[in-house]
Amino acid sequence: MVRRRFSEEPRSALAIWAGRIAWFSLLVTALSIIIVRSELLEIQPAMATFGAALLFALVAILLALASFIGIWRQGLRGLGSAVLAIAIGLALLAYPAYLGYRAYRLPAINDITTDVADPPRFDATARFRPRRSIDYPGKRFADLQRTAYPDIEPLQLSASPQAAFEAALAVTNKRKWRVVDARAPAPPRMEGSIEAVARTPIMGFRDDVVIRIRRISGGARIDVRSASRYGMHDFGTNATRVRALTEDIDDLVSAMPADKRAPEPDKPGPRRGPAPKR
Repeated sequence: MVRRRFSEEPRSALAIWAGRIAWFSLLVTALSIIIVRSELLEIQPAMATFGAALLFALVAILLALASFIGIWRQGLRGLGSAVLAIAIGLALLAYPAYLGYRAYRLPAINDITTDVADPPRFDATARFRPRRSIDYPGKRFADLQRTAYPDIEPLQLSASPQAAFEAALAVTNKRKWRVVDARAPAPPRMEGSIEAVARTPIMGFRDDVVIRIRRISGGARIDVRSASRYGMHDFGTNATRVRALTEDIDDLVSAMPADKRAPEPDKPGPRRGPAPKR
């Protein structure tokens, strides 16, 4: 009995290359994230690597779409490779596309504070930042922030400065930020501060945060400043961080026992006697 030999359908070369380039773009993306998070290289080469990965992802999608023509007309194999290439490419491009949407909707600022008139200063973290980004940018940033994030404002607590400081430090540690400096409120001004380094979730970019605690009548006031080290647009990251931080501190202080968070009584001013008779 003679056996028939069935030749397999030829595979689409475009689909094969689409799959290869898609996997390569995924590898390059992972490499760029590792470079940024581990600080193996400067930020510019890492971002160039990430940009190249996105370009490869786009090429993979275009090749996969082009391969559909041959697969449909000539009955070529490779549909699975083409679909996988599109899935990988879209997954890699989804987050940058989301950031592009946020960049369109939000102002191009990268320094957010609850006190634009007297922003908390970077002292301990100043050595990590580019020299031009230590000082607050000024009125233009303040106006853009007020328009885009009107809810970013100081946190006033019916608690002692020490209780507010402990709550802020606890929240900072819970978020696993690297605390660079922490100074508890001390007489006579009863002002404290916490400086820490936060990181973005995916790329691990380092942003600097300073929390200032001041004594006010009947309690304490907390001001926060969060600023990116690089780039002119933070895509709303710093505003989201400041908002979430103040909410968590407020919740933690509210959960403290009343005797622990009780604000210090205001010291009465000097008594003035009656004016001398002339």
